[in-house]
Amino acid sequence: MAEIEVVDNEGLKMVKVTLNGDSIRSESGALHYMHGNIEMTTKAPSVGGFLKSMVSGEDVFRPIYTGTGDVFFGPPTFGEYSIIELDGEMVIDQGAYICSDFSIEVGVFRNKGMAMLAGGEGIFQTSVKGSGRVVIHSQGPVQLVDMVNDVITVDGNFAVARDASLNFETKLLGKGMLSKVAGGEGFVNIIGGTGRLYLAPVPNKLMSVMGAIRSIRGPE
Repeated sequence: MAEIEVVDNEGLKMVKVTLNGDSIRSESGALHYMHGNIEMTTKAPSVGGFLKSMVSGEDVFRPIYTGTGDVFFGPPTFGEYSIIELDGEMVIDQGAYICSDFSIEVGVFRNKGMAMLAGGEGIFQTSVKGSGRVVIHSQGPVQLVDMVNDVITVDGNFAVARDASLNFETKLLGKGMLSKVAGGEGFVNIIGGTGRLYLAPVPNKLMSVMGAIRSIRGPE
């Protein structure tokens, strides 16, 4: 089995995967660099999978790296990479999936309801299914919440991942038009049921500093 670890170089984090004749699957474009006797292959999706990718905007061409050596996935970030042990099915926020064991099936999950667009999550997200390790990226430390017939209301997209068994919907917070306007919250994501929820509500300080610098500089 491939060895997966998060490495830190002067505060910038990357994912290092050491291959010993085995394979690792990643998101398209996640490769930073690699060295060793490693071959990259990309399997063409089925017709149904290709059509689904056209509708969802999700990239279904996820490369597979096989051989002996080290593969580094990025981008290098001041945020966080988390290695999750998966046994079942999980839904990941768009852009958060980095790589996973070859045994993990990666696909597209369709959320119900057009209100998802207003909530900022989108109708389609990434799904991972099977038993093995999955690496996700977040702007800050991930908090695991074990939900048992519970409901959590999230303002924003810091719900990085969740078990597929959890219900997910987006709607306006508050009852009545006045409370919706005066509350200032607008659309929120509501997650309910029993399962695991991964939240990253607080970005790392350096991420905030970098964001402030970019806002001062403006677009390049």
